[in-house]
Amino acid sequence: MLYWLAEQLNFPGIFNLVRYLTFRAGAAIMTALIIGLVIGPRFIGWLRVRQGKGQPIREDGPQTHFVKRGTPTMGGLMILTAMASAVLLWMNVTSVYIWACLIVTLGFGAIGFMDDYDKVTKASHKGLSARARLLAEFGIAGFATWLIVSQNGTLLYLPFWSGGALDLGPLYYLFGAFVIVAFGNAVNLTDGLDGLASMPVIVASMAFMLIVYLVGRADYAAYLGIPHVPGAGDLVILCGAIVGACLAFLWFNAPPAAVFMGDTGSLALGGTIGVIAVAAHHEIVLAVIGGIFVVEAMSVVIQVFFYKRTGRRVFRMAPIHHHFEQLGWPESTVVIRFWIVSFVLALAGLATLKLR
Repeated sequence: MLYWLAEQLNFPGIFNLVRYLTFRAGAAIMTALIIGLVIGPRFIGWLRVRQGKGQPIREDGPQTHFVKRGTPTMGGLMILTAMASAVLLWMNVTSVYIWACLIVTLGFGAIGFMDDYDKVTKASHKGLSARARLLAEFGIAGFATWLIVSQNGTLLYLPFWSGGALDLGPLYYLFGAFVIVAFGNAVNLTDGLDGLASMPVIVASMAFMLIVYLVGRADYAAYLGIPHVPGAGDLVILCGAIVGACLAFLWFNAPPAAVFMGDTGSLALGGTIGVIAVAAHHEIVLAVIGGIFVVEAMSVVIQVFFYKRTGRRVFRMAPIHHHFEQLGWPESTVVIRFWIVSFVLALAGLATLKLR
């Protein structure tokens, strides 16, 4: 909004900084961080009063999690409030990419909210049916993909291959929607320990801040041999807002957590990172940068597949972070080691920008 005003009113002097993308990205980080820290205490208190017993804890889960009973969930509402406020303040209102991402953020957040609400009111960890959730998610993701394709086509670019691309044609709509839905649910599955999902989301967002900035610049994109997507640079504002909002949430989610993110936050954040990757034509690189989330999701798929066919479990418990807990790793050890791996994977994903 401020960018639009600067363009219309021709802000003088120092106020002209609003025109610069890097300035607005930094401002979005600080805005989301400050809003999150300010509203956090009252927001958590309100959730605690409204929810009573808080998020239901799985009876078949690790025994150490029972001490978390009574912790309120839906902390994702705090993240989305801070994030959306920062984006709306600093974004270029004419950017189709940002509006497509916000549709996914708010749409997936609404689905996650309904799921969390169902769990809290019914005192059950089951929530909405998987079929209803997926249908709604694919509808939202499909519409966002359609908006993106209207701007930059249906090419799937391949890392390690300069100029290599496959034109998926109409199949790209399904592919783009799948990437968004899959990553949304992958982050959702990862959100099982205090701080486990927050930091990898921050790391992935910081990596994509660099990627969308580079693909939005014709000169840098040509030098690196990556696709140039005009207007994609505006997404650094959204990435910055995610970083700021998640840092603020992590302040309250640090062990022992005062609030849980819930599906409201994890589903929305995962879907947002997924749609950013689709807009930047870095869908495959997303699987590297977000490798932690991919492994978490695959551990559930593998566990269910083998158990239904053999009656045996591959992991002691899925998602895989619970497997390490069952091996005797303290929760803090699992979380910090996963953070370290997420940093390494982000660096590996960024390395693909030059290895072509």
